[in-house]
Amino acid sequence: MKNFYFLFFFLVVFLGVANAQEEPGTRVVKDTTLVISKKGESGKKKKDDDFPIEDYKIISYARDTTTFDTTLTVQKEYKYNYLRKDDFELLPFANVGQTYNKLGADTEEKGFYPRMGQEAKYNNYMEIEDIDYYRVPTPTTELFYKTVMEQGQILDAMITLNTSPQLNVSIAYKGMRSLGKYQHILSSTGNFRFTTNYHTKNEKYQLRGHYTSQDILNEENGGLAVPEQFTSGDDEFTDRSRIDVRFEDAENFLLGKRYFLDHRFYLFKEADSLRNYGLSIGHKLTYETKTYEYRQDSENSYFGDSYQSSDINDRARLKTFNNQLNLNYNNKIIGEATFLVNFYKYNYYFNSIVETSNGVIPNQLRDNEISVGGKFKKQLGGFLLAGDFTQNIVGDLGGTTFNAEMEYQLTKDINVDANLHVSSRLPNFNFLLYQSDYEAYNWVNVDTFEKQKLSTLEGSINSKKWGSLSVAYTVRDKYSYFAENLDTGDSISSVLDDVQLVTPTQFDGSINSLKVKLSNDLHFLRKWGFANTIMYQNVSQSENIVNVPQIVTRNTLYYSNHLFKKALYLQTGITAKYFSKYYMNSYSPVLGELLVQDREEIGGFPMIDFFINVKVRRTRIYLKAEHFNSPFGDNNFYTAPNYPYRDFIVRFGVVWNFFT
Repeated sequence: MKNFYFLFFFLVVFLGVANAQEEPGTRVVKDTTLVISKKGESGKKKKDDDFPIEDYKIISYARDTTTFDTTLTVQKEYKYNYLRKDDFELLPFANVGQTYNKLGADTEEKGFYPRMGQEAKYNNYMEIEDIDYYRVPTPTTELFYKTVMEQGQILDAMITLNTSPQLNVSIAYKGMRSLGKYQHILSSTGNFRFTTNYHTKNEKYQLRGHYTSQDILNEENGGLAVPEQFTSGDDEFTDRSRIDVRFEDAENFLLGKRYFLDHRFYLFKEADSLRNYGLSIGHKLTYETKTYEYRQDSENSYFGDSYQSSDINDRARLKTFNNQLNLNYNNKIIGEATFLVNFYKYNYYFNSIVETSNGVIPNQLRDNEISVGGKFKKQLGGFLLAGDFTQNIVGDLGGTTFNAEMEYQLTKDINVDANLHVSSRLPNFNFLLYQSDYEAYNWVNVDTFEKQKLSTLEGSINSKKWGSLSVAYTVRDKYSYFAENLDTGDSISSVLDDVQLVTPTQFDGSINSLKVKLSNDLHFLRKWGFANTIMYQNVSQSENIVNVPQIVTRNTLYYSNHLFKKALYLQTGITAKYFSKYYMNSYSPVLGELLVQDREEIGGFPMIDFFINVKVRRTRIYLKAEHFNSPFGDNNFYTAPNYPYRDFIVRFGVVWNFFT
C-alpha cells in the first residue's frame, strides 16, 4: 500500500513537470497516424510541434523498439488479463492473483543459474527482461483497469516523460486485490517499477536502469474438503463461500526487490541512418533480494507431522549479486560481436539448522560463480544470424547455455526462422535445500542432484495473411520435479484424511516432447473474423512426469465495425477454449510449487467467453462474460486436483492512453 501512495505522489509531481514542459495548449490526436500537435492562442496548428506515433518509443531489454499501440484487435483481447500477456498455455485458478497450471511444455530453461524456487508464485513477477524503457516527446500515461472476482480490482498505472532529449524517466505501479468466491482465498499483489534511460548528446555514453519492488500475497485454503459439494450442482452451494475447504488459517508470501544498471561507453563510434558502429565497453549490475514465507496459525495433518503445533512460519531468503563486464564491437562486415565476463554471488539461507533422523539439514548455500561468454548477430542478405554462448568456469551451480537463431525473409509476406537452445545447470535452490516446520518438508540434495540438461530445436513459418506454424522438439535429461505422495483417507465424501507429502526427485532418464502450434486470423465478409490457435503435444517418457494435454485449442469468431461516423470502433465475439484430459499438476501451498501426480486426469471441458470491446479515440473498453457456459453443464471443471476452475462471471475494464 505504501508503494501506491509513493506512486500517487510521483504522478502529481510528474504531471506538474509535464505541464511546465510545454506551453499551455491543446493537443489533437488522430487515431490513424496518432499525430499529436500543439495549438497556440490563434488555434492554428504549429507544424513544427507535430509528433507522429513513431516518436513514442518503447525499448525492451533486448533493445528492440516498438511504439505505443492504441488499436483494438483480437490479440489485444487475449492480452487483456491480469498478466497482460497471452495466457494460451496457462490455466488460471479460481481467483485472480492465484497461480496458473501449465497447458504447454516448457522449451527453454529459465535463467543461467538456479532460481529460488516457488515457481507457482512467479507468473506475475516481473523479471529483468519484462521491464521496458521509454523515449517520448511529450509526457505519456497508460492506465489499465479491470474488475476481479469479488471485492477488489486490478489497476496498472504508468507515466513516462523525457526531461530532455537525452533523459527519460518512468514510474509505474500495478496493484491487485481480489477476495475470491471461495473461503480464505484472498489475493493481493503489487508491482512497483521505476526506470531511467539516458545518453549523452553524441550518444557515446548510454545508461539505463530500474528499481522494482514486488509483493505477492495469497491466502491458502488447501482446496475443497468435500468435493461433492461442488460437483453435485446442489443449489445450496452455488454460493461458493458455503463450500467447505481444508483450512482457513494459512497464507504464503513472496517479496522481491531488485536494482539493475546497464551502461556502456563507446571508445570510438560511427553512425549511418540505420545503426551505430564502433567499439564499446559495457557494464551490467544486478542486486536482488527475495523472501518467501509460508505462514499458518496451527499445524494441519494434511502436511503430516510438524515440529510445533502452532505458529507455523517457514521462511527462505535469497540474495544475488550479478556483475558483468562486456566488450562490444559492431561494423558492417562482421556484424555485432560481444565478449563478456560475469561474476555471480549468491546467498540462499534459512534461520536455523534442523536435526532430523536422517541427518542435519544446513541453513545456507553460499558461494561465488564466474562465467564467460559471447554473442553474435549479423544481417547477411535476406538472412539474420544470431547466437550466444555462456560457460561457467568457476562454481558448481551454472553450466552451459547456447542459443543459435536464423531468420530468412522468403517473400514480402512470409518469413521462416529456426532456433536451437541448449542449456545445463543445477535445479532451483528449493530442490537442493529446504527447511520447514513440517517434518516431511526438510531436505538437502546438494551432493545428490546433478545438472539438468535441456535441448530444443524449433522452427517456424510466419505469414501476415495465413498465420504462423511452429514446431519444437525438446529433450530433457536429469529432469527435476516435485512428486506428490498423497496418502488417501478412507472417507468417500471427504478428503480431510488425506496427507500431501512432497519429494524432490530427479529423473535418471531422458524425456522427449514434441510441440506443434498453429495460429491464424482469417477475415471474411469484410467485417467478420475467425482467429484460431491449435496446439498438439506429444511426450515420450517411461513415467508420467512432464504432463501436458495432447490438444489445446482456442477459437474466436468475432465481428468488427466502425459506428457513429467512425467515432466508435466495435469488436464483439465468442471465444471457446478447450484442452484434452491429462494428469494435471497438483498444487502445494507450503512450497508454492506445482506437483507431479498421476492419479487423476482433468480436462475435456469447454470454456466459452462472450466479449464486447469498443474503442473511442485512445480509450479501449472491455466487457466480457467469462465461462458463461458453466451453469449449463456438469461441475467437472477443475484447474488442479480439488481446485475448481472459475464460474461464470461478467467483468469490465478499460485501457486509456494519454499523450499530454
